[in-house]
Amino acid sequence: MGIEFIYPEFEVVRNQNRCIGCRVCERQCANEVHTYDADGKVIISDDAKCVNCQRCVSLCPTRAIKIVKSDCRMRENANWADDTIKEIYKQANSGGVLLSSMGNPKPFPVYWDKILINASQVTNPPIDPLREPMETKVFLGKKPDSIERDENGKLINNLSPQLKLELPVMFSAMSYGSISYNAHKSLALAAQQLGIYYNTGEGGLHEDFYVYGENTIVQVASGRFGVHDDYLNAGAAVEIKMGQGAKPGIGGHLPGTKIVGDVSHTRMIPEGSDAISPAPHHDIYSIEDLRQLVYSLKEATQYKKPVIVKVAAVHNIAAIASGIARSGADIIAIDGFRGGTGAAPTRIRDNVGIPIELALAACDQRLREEGIRNQVSLVVGGSIRSASDVVKAIALGADACYVATAALLAMGCHLCRTCQTGKCNWGIATQNPELVKRLNPEIGSQRLVNLMTAWGHEIKELMGGMGINSIETLRGNRLMLRGINLTEKELEILGISHAGE
Repeated sequence: MGIEFIYPEFEVVRNQNRCIGCRVCERQCANEVHTYDADGKVIISDDAKCVNCQRCVSLCPTRAIKIVKSDCRMRENANWADDTIKEIYKQANSGGVLLSSMGNPKPFPVYWDKILINASQVTNPPIDPLREPMETKVFLGKKPDSIERDENGKLINNLSPQLKLELPVMFSAMSYGSISYNAHKSLALAAQQLGIYYNTGEGGLHEDFYVYGENTIVQVASGRFGVHDDYLNAGAAVEIKMGQGAKPGIGGHLPGTKIVGDVSHTRMIPEGSDAISPAPHHDIYSIEDLRQLVYSLKEATQYKKPVIVKVAAVHNIAAIASGIARSGADIIAIDGFRGGTGAAPTRIRDNVGIPIELALAACDQRLREEGIRNQVSLVVGGSIRSASDVVKAIALGADACYVATAALLAMGCHLCRTCQTGKCNWGIATQNPELVKRLNPEIGSQRLVNLMTAWGHEIKELMGGMGINSIETLRGNRLMLRGINLTEKELEILGISHAGE
């Protein structure tokens, strides 16, 4: 106690009339919030350890527990918010950088929620997706500017390697180490069943998952963890990670406490050593350098796999995308500032980068103006929360969307934002064997399949309402979007009209 004391953010409220002393909460809590007092024959709770993961609430057989937000606050001050004061106390006590998990929680505008979708009525009638065919397949990669035929009139196949998706969504990069073996297996199984792809992240590919290679995107980051010839050729595509939305300009860092067993073997680094990916690739300081790596990876994979370049959404993203398109990359992945992460410096996560909606619109427009839009596909991520977000993203110019946090939620994540501790009570962001086994990969994958199947139905219904029967017709069709509560400048960047126009 004393100057550094901060009152707990959450309080555990236990209904003693309902509590039967089964001690499920005690056994299930990785944070050791609940303990049994043998003398008093009651279970007591240490509120200071609670992260509101809802594990105890979900598994209590008598619904005797609820977690409430503490009402103990610093004196109100419009400039010095309660969280700001507490963060200063923490840093004054530790001298360290604050770390946070998941995406930016600040109340910045969510442009998806300020964009509405147009619907057809009479002149261009809607389409009934239950009775008429709707095409949701997407092919990612370079497209030819024109069709070529031989002397007999047959089409000449001059198409570069493509990724074929049954739905315009993929599971975004989450490395083995930051998430568990069972979480990775859930993603791999679901991707295979759905006919889409999941991304290994920068932690390499576990030997057991090579069998899912046809539905795997392997990632090459600055640390080159787990990168070797077999790894590069195991996946359907190779992604160069230059940056991510939660921490633009910052490298990766997986604590040594998570570098254990198979994680160490897969990443090819010693157990207990921190896995640190530098902020820059030390062989990339220009678009020309990037081009060399792109073609080195194409050489290593015999030009059979598309190469993706992933970057964070920042203020000059349109110019960056133009350079990447000219580097020889087949696909550009752009991650917005609400993208999730296992751990990031709090100040970076909450203050650096720009919304994916504005970045996407700017990139698509720039590539079209320069006449090079067909040279690359655009994939966007960073808080894609629903089928309507996917439809709006495609109408703004995306070819497909990366989904990560929504996938974690489908597997059981409760967004308690303590991934960096490795104590995930739901078996997702942890390497603790006792916690990992809480996530059944068969159940986890089925829930992912259910979510994406539901999104697929909704995408078809939304397109049908617009009188559109294919993703290709929807892509970049900004006439089908309208804005509300947006400034003229925001509407200009998004390239859409205001509602009512």
